[in-house]
Amino acid sequence: MGNWRVVATLVVLIATINGGNQNAAAKELPNFLVIIADDMGFSDAGCYGGEISTPNLDALATGGLRFTQFYNTARCWPTRSALVTGYYPQQIRRDGMPGAPKNFGGRGKRPVWAKTIAEYLKPAGYRTYHSGKWHIDGQPTNCGFDLSDETSRGHGFFETIKRKNRDPNYYQTIHTAQHAVECLKLHAEQTPGQPFFQYVAFRAPHFPLHALPKDIAKYSGRYTDGWDTLRKQRHQRQKSLGIEVASLSPLEPDVGPPYAFPQQIEELGPGEINRPLAWDTLNEQQRNFQAAKMEIHAAMIDRMDQEIGRILDQLKTMDAFEKTLILFLSDNGASAEIMVRGDGHDPNAPMGSAETYLCLGPGFSSAANTPFRRHKTWVHEGGISTPLIAHWPKGITSQGEFRHAVGHVVDITPTLLDLAGVKRQESAAPGFAGQSLVHIFDNADAVHHEELWFCHEGNRALRLGDWKIIHSDKSRVFPYSRAPKPRDEESLWRLYNLASDRAEQVDLSAQEPGRLASMAERWTQLRDKFLSDSTIELPVRTP
Repeated sequence: MGNWRVVATLVVLIATINGGNQNAAAKELPNFLVIIADDMGFSDAGCYGGEISTPNLDALATGGLRFTQFYNTARCWPTRSALVTGYYPQQIRRDGMPGAPKNFGGRGKRPVWAKTIAEYLKPAGYRTYHSGKWHIDGQPTNCGFDLSDETSRGHGFFETIKRKNRDPNYYQTIHTAQHAVECLKLHAEQTPGQPFFQYVAFRAPHFPLHALPKDIAKYSGRYTDGWDTLRKQRHQRQKSLGIEVASLSPLEPDVGPPYAFPQQIEELGPGEINRPLAWDTLNEQQRNFQAAKMEIHAAMIDRMDQEIGRILDQLKTMDAFEKTLILFLSDNGASAEIMVRGDGHDPNAPMGSAETYLCLGPGFSSAANTPFRRHKTWVHEGGISTPLIAHWPKGITSQGEFRHAVGHVVDITPTLLDLAGVKRQESAAPGFAGQSLVHIFDNADAVHHEELWFCHEGNRALRLGDWKIIHSDKSRVFPYSRAPKPRDEESLWRLYNLASDRAEQVDLSAQEPGRLASMAERWTQLRDKFLSDSTIELPVRTP
């Protein structure tokens, strides 16, 4: 009987020790905070050359890393799908491509094996939280998230315009951050021993351009010199910061928004223009209207940074700031779109108020994407280049440094799984398109992706080393063009050497026809592979 008691005591002791070790191991796992902006340009943040006040992002950059060759997918919903799964969106039916069936695209449903990062982290002991925009198939709480606030309170940042009971104190960017803060407070109160994954998806500075009057006032008169001057100022500031990624691409006055809505543009009034013309050719009404729109765009980013500051303060309050890997990026380049949705646009209402529906347009979008060419939806560098800030005091010893390795949003899920020690179980499923970024964090000379593939709405690209090919859909490139349209598909292929020409100005296809042909063939091979991946259906074990 005495021996039994000794054995029982040892069993309890061993279990206690093992449990304690498991809890200690859990506490040693990093927390994750992934923040994504919507339609924010490469140069909008102060730490990437912008004049917009972003002290919180700037502080994260100073205490962490800034990536200069990180890419998204050129559009909101494909980027979000790639971020949370580690796959190209075409692999998981979340964006279209030539030859894909109708069940692809914005309404496509992921294969069962295309789990979200939350579905991997939750069984590994993480608490998982989502705040803000979702724009992925399924509901967040059915996709691994313990708590979610899928923002859906109307077309604008102040809710729907005509709703009589609209909350006058509601502003979506503040609401998104507040939900994130509340999730973190709840975590600190109820599960402080567990690590967490907090995904914060702001809609700012996506259209409609809505901002708080006090935020707009900070930028009053700031942009009256126009986009030509602003682009030069930002490019010079980038050089002074050490972000010498490209020469300043020239404006393309014949390329307007990617979608033609001439009646809606007319509804916006005579101040609206649909092409990035030279600023000194605009009349006074046009200059005032365009400058006011940029003031609102800046105010939206300013407010987002303020709200990010509140989230960071909460991390510090709960003693989690040092132990949290924070990643910040944008889902695509700034947008050249111009349209009117929802409850319309009142030209007599104050610009930026709930009664207006404004879009940034191709002029100041070109400035936001400095120094790159083109905008959201295109797969030129202006459409797919994103800032990426990585901050993690406990895990990244380098501070204030740049990382020039080529990366992609598909890398985020593999990175977080790597740091969490999670191993995938779906042996028959396609391997991740992404790769862990961990080896880059403290190695400035690390090499990452050699090859990246892009496709969105007929716009196609492949980056292979420093070489890039681009094939642009004719209907998307020239909706407002006065230039002749190319007659054949082959004429739309372009070849650039990004090592010397990331501004994509010198087409080398005539000098390198063999390279162009082999890269075009490789693009098609990957398209075929992704189409094949998307058809795989298999039972998946819980990791």
